[in-house]
Amino acid sequence: MTCPHLPSLPQGFDLTDPDLLQARVPLPEFAALRRTAPVWWCAQPRRISGFDDEGYWAVTRHADVKYVSTHPELFSSNTNTAIIRFNETISRDQIDVQKLIMLNMDPPEHTRVRQIVQRGFTPRAIRSLERALRDRARSIVETAIANAGDDGSFDFVTNIAVELPLQAIAELIGVPQEDRIKLFDWSNKMAAYDDPEYAITEEVGTEAAMEIVSYAMNLAAARKECPAKDIVSQLVAAEDEGNLAGDEFGFFVILLAVAGNETTRNAISHGMHAFLTHPEQWELYKRERPRTAAEEIVRWATPVVSFQRTATRDVELGGQKIKAGDRVGLFYSSANNDPEVFDRPERFDITRDPNPHLGFGGGGPHFCLGKSLAVLEIDLIFNAIADGLPGLRLAGDPRRLRAAWLNGIKELQVSVGPRTP
Repeated sequence: MTCPHLPSLPQGFDLTDPDLLQARVPLPEFAALRRTAPVWWCAQPRRISGFDDEGYWAVTRHADVKYVSTHPELFSSNTNTAIIRFNETISRDQIDVQKLIMLNMDPPEHTRVRQIVQRGFTPRAIRSLERALRDRARSIVETAIANAGDDGSFDFVTNIAVELPLQAIAELIGVPQEDRIKLFDWSNKMAAYDDPEYAITEEVGTEAAMEIVSYAMNLAAARKECPAKDIVSQLVAAEDEGNLAGDEFGFFVILLAVAGNETTRNAISHGMHAFLTHPEQWELYKRERPRTAAEEIVRWATPVVSFQRTATRDVELGGQKIKAGDRVGLFYSSANNDPEVFDRPERFDITRDPNPHLGFGGGGPHFCLGKSLAVLEIDLIFNAIADGLPGLRLAGDPRRLRAAWLNGIKELQVSVGPRTP
């Protein structure tokens, strides 16, 4: 495909380059694209992203991202999955097996599975977790304080940000808390294959995914044999009554481990960094605790930079003719900074209201099922931090994850000050 080169971007620039996202989110380039080429063809060498094609269409405006998200009949999640970039060693068979995950399904199969699993995310189900998660949030902060070094420093990511999302998943599906480190390790291996620090190959990531499936299938089998008062029993107890088969439950837990763990963890990490680099917002939060803060944290962080769809037929979008089979990248980080929608989007403003960000997706069938749970977790952990660590300060710059589609922080050193003798 031959498309005009955008003068403001260097030749070969790729919004999914993991080296780029390890350094920064390309907000200036997103702004240039929104102004001059809101639907832009990004050429790639064949197979660099795991796909046997020559690139993808980058969709950067809020309105266009919403349009693609709400028209699954035109833009498929299933054809090439929702992951915009694997690495060049992945096989097509390894890509295709991921179509068993709900994120990568299209209606009507997606509709069937979502109708089942959403039983675990009803307002009543989320409210039932709130008290336990509030206690856990306080305990996480107390433990972080107790384990801080003599100079009062600790890694915010591993000591605070990772804990509540993992414990929430464990609470939701009845995984023993002592097994949460297994979920953490497996989900890291699945999501961090582009970061050489972890030395993780596609094969290791695939093995981790199978470990999660196996663990979850064993959990499902145990609940079928001896039902408990938890969501697993509701989802798998009777397959012939519209419930999940054991392998379907296994792939659902994969989705929880990555979509529910990695994303919320990174939102919390970015949120803490935003507060500590915008001290007036941290003071405002500690004083007033606005309920709008969690949504702004998600907008600001946008943990998933992009997902993709594949055109099911020839279609026009943003003045460009997209052909059937073309991949289409939905850049949520760009949409969440679109000045046509947000007043001063470059400003971190925890009182922003309304806040129609797309951090939980652009609407449509794939709108985040766990939004209410994620907002609750963010609200609870920052309330606990404001109560227990009001004087927290930065002790170093964040170390970013090398990834093609995640806005990840793998380390954030903070300090509570030196211990008193």
